[in-house]
Amino acid sequence: MLAREAQGARDTPLRTLALPGFPGIELFLKDESAHPTGSLKHRLARSLFLYALCNGRLVRGQGAIDASSGSTAISEAWFARMLRVPFTAVMPETTAPGKIRELRKLGARCELVGSDVDCTAMARAIAARDHLCFLDQFGLAERATDWRGNNNIAESIIGQMAAHGHPDPAWIVCGAGTGGTSATIGRYLRYRRMSTSLCVAEPTASAFVHGWNARRAGRCWDGAPVAEATVIEGIGRQRIEPGFVFDVVDAIVEVDDAASIAHMRALELRLGRRYGGSSGTNLAACLVLARRMRERGERGSIVSLLCDRGERYAETLFDGRWLSAQGLATPNPAPAGLPDAELPDPA
Repeated sequence: MLAREAQGARDTPLRTLALPGFPGIELFLKDESAHPTGSLKHRLARSLFLYALCNGRLVRGQGAIDASSGSTAISEAWFARMLRVPFTAVMPETTAPGKIRELRKLGARCELVGSDVDCTAMARAIAARDHLCFLDQFGLAERATDWRGNNNIAESIIGQMAAHGHPDPAWIVCGAGTGGTSATIGRYLRYRRMSTSLCVAEPTASAFVHGWNARRAGRCWDGAPVAEATVIEGIGRQRIEPGFVFDVVDAIVEVDDAASIAHMRALELRLGRRYGGSSGTNLAACLVLARRMRERGERGSIVSLLCDRGERYAETLFDGRWLSAQGLATPNPAPAGLPDAELPDPA
């Protein structure tokens, strides 16, 4: 059943944004919100269920559980319903209400916990207590997906970029939640012996940022300073997850929450549809890289991800009152950190 679903799945759209202020630099955005479950986590959820089934971790009559900020859980719940497997999601109580509603429509049980509770530890404990299969996206993301190919996101990106005349992009940009996406892309680029570099776009001072900076200084991050909190769901982890593979990342760009939200709004303005906050983070990082390329006189293409549907954040990131309560001003989507002449237009 999962194999048939994978074979029937089509590549998600590759959208282009013209950058008139960046001659010779082209920007492509792979729209992962087009998946049936509305986010790039559709691929991961399929892989996690296949991994559980093929390793004998999920057996007939057993339910499944995972910890999530929402998008992975929605995709897992969709596959669980397909497989007729009861599914439980353990999530922060601050998860966007739109995600919680989607989960419940899919028949999932939602366990909402406070900020002082470790969702992964809670999911593992419930799994042991109730004899559920713990899908463990944070622990297994980088190994559940076949990074050599098999319709993974890296293979899809490179295939589509080649069809657009860019077989070897200058940069691929993605966020780092579980670390699975960056690990898959980075490994695939090296497997194919490509010159494409991988950039991780992250909220300011996340655990991954601290870990990256510590490694560059020849040491391990010991938890100090403490990772900053972020309102961008799915990325900006408070700890370094086991799926992060630092050695396949070439650069990191930090993006503060206000800039992520402004660029998220710019996407709506230019593409005519809404995407989540991590898509804004990705766009902001792409433009940082484009500026660096322009300064060095380089030409080439940059490709990134539109991660999930913005409708899920109608009551949070797209709500001015909610933003104000978080200490964030409602952004002006026009500048979005860019000079007016450099605003992208849809192609």
